[in-house]
Amino acid sequence: MRFMMMTTDDSDQQTPPDEAMMAEMGAFIAEMSAAGVLLATGGLEPHGTRIEASGGKVTLTDGPFAEAKEAVVGFALVEVRSREEAIELSKRFFKIVGDGVGTIQQVFGPDDAPGA
Repeated sequence: MRFMMMTTDDSDQQTPPDEAMMAEMGAFIAEMSAAGVLLATGGLEPHGTRIEASGGKVTLTDGPFAEAKEAVVGFALVEVRSREEAIELSKRFFKIVGDGVGTIQQVFGPDDAPGA
């Protein structure tokens, strides 16, 4: 089972991480990579570009977006045996980084289709 774990931020101020936290996060990422659990991870620009299609017309809008109360600022794509395992990894992540908000969503693809 694959899960996308995303962290969000609703503030304009980001405090840079200290060296100890970066070292602990590096060890956590190395452990998950070595175990074959971590498929991808990264930080995201906070504002991005919105693409909207309607009636055959495509519109692009550059952020920031005033109506957005929070933005996804980071993600990890993991492959684990269960949602519970994804939740435990997310708990470990927040023990390292401290306060925050995240979302865990299962990712479906061609290998997840019935009979695959």
